Amino acid sequence: MCYGKCARCIGQSLVGLAILCIVANILLYFPNGETKYASEDHLSKFVWFFSGIIGGGLLIFLPAFVFIGLEQEDCCGCCGHDNCGKRCAMLSSVLASLIGIAGSGYCVIVAALGLAEGPLCLDSSNQWNYTFLDTEGQYLLDTSTWSQCIEPRHVVEWNVSLFSILLALGGIEFILCLIQVINGMLGGICGYCCTHHQQYDC
Repeated sequence: MCYGKCARCIGQSLVGLAILCIVANILLYFPNGETKYASEDHLSKFVWFFSGIIGGGLLIFLPAFVFIGLEQEDCCGCCGHDNCGKRCAMLSSVLASLIGIAGSGYCVIVAALGLAEGPLCLDSSNQWNYTFLDTEGQYLLDTSTWSQCIEPRHVVEWNVSLFSILLALGGIEFILCLIQVINGMLGGICGYCCTHHQQYDC
C-alpha cells in the first residue's frame, strides 16, 4: 500500500464533499428558492454561522489540496536518507488534517444545533418564532407538527433536509481527516510506501 496514493484519494473525496457542503449551505438561504426571507432576516440563526461554507467547505479545501499534492512533493532525501522529503510531507499532512477535523467538526456541531432548534417561521399566531425550540428535537420524529410553520412554505422539510445533509457530509469529512491523521503518521514513520519497489526514485 502506498500512503501517498491513499492521501490523494482522501483529498479528492474531500474536494467533492466540500463543494456539496457549500451548495447545501447556500440553499439554506433560499427556502423554496425565494430570496426575500434572507433579505428580511427570517432565517434560522444557525444558517448565518456559515457551517457548510466555512467549516465543511473552505477549511476542508486546504487539507484536501495538501493531500492531493503529496505525490508531487520533492522526494529527495535529507541528512543522507532517501525518501526523507516524502516522510516529512506525510507528517506535515497530519497538521492539515487537524484543520480539516476542526472545520468538519464545526459543520457537524452547527448542523446538529440547527436540527435541534428547528427553523424560524411564521406560526399560527402570526409571529416569527422558533416554533419547535422547546421540543428538544422531538419534532423531527413527529411530522404532523410541521404544519405549525405557515411561512416559508415547507421550511421545516427544507431545513431538516439540508441540515441533515450538512451533518452527514461533515461527519464523513471528519472521518476522512481522521483517517489521514493515521495515514500521515504511518507514512511519515514507516515511509511513503510500504515496499521498496513502490517508492519514488530520487
